[in-house]
Amino acid sequence: MNINELELNRGFFQFTLPYRWQYWIGWVFGVVLILAGVVSPILSLIGLLLVGLCSPGSLEADLHKVRSAAPQPEDLEKEALEKGYSIDSWWMGRTSYTPTADPSDWILTAPGPTTWNENQYLPHGDGTPLPEHPYNVGTPRPATLSTYGIMMTLFVIGVCIATFYGVENSTPEENLSFLPYVALGIGVIWTLIGYFQYKMQRQMADTPTSLVRSVAVGNPELVGQVRPSKSGVLRVVVDGHPNRVIPNCVQFNWVYEVKIRETTTDSEGKKQTREYWKTIRQDNGGVPFILNDGTGGILVDPTSFKRLDMGQYLKRWESNHADSLTKELGMEFASRLFTGGDIIKHRWTVYALRIGNPVYVLGTTRSRPQEELQNEGLDGTLQNTLLEVVGEDAPGIKATLQRGTELANIGRMRSSFEVMLIPLCLTLGGLILTLMNL
Repeated sequence: MNINELELNRGFFQFTLPYRWQYWIGWVFGVVLILAGVVSPILSLIGLLLVGLCSPGSLEADLHKVRSAAPQPEDLEKEALEKGYSIDSWWMGRTSYTPTADPSDWILTAPGPTTWNENQYLPHGDGTPLPEHPYNVGTPRPATLSTYGIMMTLFVIGVCIATFYGVENSTPEENLSFLPYVALGIGVIWTLIGYFQYKMQRQMADTPTSLVRSVAVGNPELVGQVRPSKSGVLRVVVDGHPNRVIPNCVQFNWVYEVKIRETTTDSEGKKQTREYWKTIRQDNGGVPFILNDGTGGILVDPTSFKRLDMGQYLKRWESNHADSLTKELGMEFASRLFTGGDIIKHRWTVYALRIGNPVYVLGTTRSRPQEELQNEGLDGTLQNTLLEVVGEDAPGIKATLQRGTELANIGRMRSSFEVMLIPLCLTLGGLILTLMNL
């Protein structure tokens, strides 16, 4: 599939199907539960929820096809991490996994390092915007209603009916009068989450994208490719282990967690076992990088952004044991002392923004000190060298930095109706049922 063949304005309705096998399993199982609703309506509600959650956005599947068909430059592929699942040690239970599909990656072919200028502030090639820049592809518009919207609308209606029926037909011993409050609480939380998603989506879709070569002091939206600045790049050693290294990073965040299994005994002598992940250590950091959109490059300070989204994790390592016997014994002792449980798994997860990645920035441009320009050997001939982008908010604008282009980020989003009105319907339904129950 070619991007020119893709209709980015999806109109009112788009029927969507999963494009990953994991979601296909959940989608098919959800359909089976919906059909099983003739036996138990509750199964249908679970099925509707499962099918809805496993259905992608109206543009997501088609953009995935375009991404798969667009080959990446060899020099970027050589820099990439090995994709997929690997077993580092069968006896020790050590494995690693790098996601094979990255929804925040380039959709169209991106220029590789061998084509970059030595001076990253200069225009790339003939100075035209990169192929995936909104200047070339425009701004996508998700369908008002998709498979997700239909399933979740039916789910909300079903929940309200089931709640009303449960309260009306419950016996004094059952006392199901709390159900309307549960529906109302879930609706409020869901609506708040949807509201913030809606605000971010509208901000991204409605803000015109500036070109680096003509950017001025203010609050521009910029889309481009991460390239190294004079500050260099980071070689991230996750939790200090030489076998967990991520090169060429400009921003990172890693987390070390352990899975704890606890067994408790209640007052009746019944044993209950629960498992949960607990964060032990984490670290983050970054260095300034240059965002080049094809028309030129501008300096960006990622550490100044409060809202920073690096997409899904870059790599994850799991092991049945800690890195050393000393750490293993120390962790086990601490676990038993503070939680009373046993450690059954160790996990290290790293998120990163790396050289060559696509990046979306909405921030504040400000003048750079003359000392910085002199230290970099810049004479100020290019306007874009005189400015830098930082994560300062402005009235009505929330500064954000996200891995992925505008096309990739909006392509994963759902319509305003699906993120706002559907949860609002559950909130209103829960409120009406609560008032009826008073």
